[in-house]
Amino acid sequence: MVQQDTRFSRIELMLGSEACEKLRKASVAVVGLGAVGSYAVEGLARAGVSRLRLVDFDSVCPSNINRQLYALESTIGRLKIDVAKERVLDINPSCQVETVHGFIDAETVWEFIGEYPDIVIDAIDGLNPKVDLLEAVRMKEVPVISCLGAAMRSDATSVRVAPLSKVHHCPLGRVVRQRLRRRGVPVDFDCVYSEELLPNPLPVRMPVDAPGEEQVLSRGRVRNILGSLPTITGIFGLTAANAAIQHIIKKQ
Repeated sequence: MVQQDTRFSRIELMLGSEACEKLRKASVAVVGLGAVGSYAVEGLARAGVSRLRLVDFDSVCPSNINRQLYALESTIGRLKIDVAKERVLDINPSCQVETVHGFIDAETVWEFIGEYPDIVIDAIDGLNPKVDLLEAVRMKEVPVISCLGAAMRSDATSVRVAPLSKVHHCPLGRVVRQRLRRRGVPVDFDCVYSEELLPNPLPVRMPVDAPGEEQVLSRGRVRNILGSLPTITGIFGLTAANAAIQHIIKKQ
């Protein structure tokens, strides 16, 4: 007797077979597999999304362990895309996982995310690549959920989903909105952000403890590093995954 696959039976019990079939057929690109992106991928994989394209340039380093799902003593030095793919396939061996190793910019967006996924989750930390990605996908009307600033937040009840035009109390959201408007890009897409006020001034530091962080520095402006809690970054990622799931199952 063939044993029934019950991996996603409780999701089907809640959402129904039609919604689960939509999730199984959906194609989702997740760009950035750090503290937020890693949890977004986890939520998608455990919901039964069976076509994932994962984009990241970085390797796991010791300073990632406090907040990133893929960061373990056993994975230090490995590419995040490789660790992510192994974990997804361990959750759902039938998932089609494509990985892309590289630093996304205006010239590489479509090469990296593929042609017209059902939805893109932007979990990029850097400002310039984030804006380049958002401009590219919105100008072609590809649905996207952008994850904004999770650093320095501690109030889990302040995490929200709203169009970028309505995001407040988020310095990153404000700058992204300004840049996109200057480029004529609609700012009506959903974002995950926190309403929690940030401390002023912000305590910042500039550590470089891994090749990946050196690569970030070599790509442009010097970036201040802010502290973050694993609980809040995880909530951001899972909230983004939930928003993507809701988009997929409601899509006609």
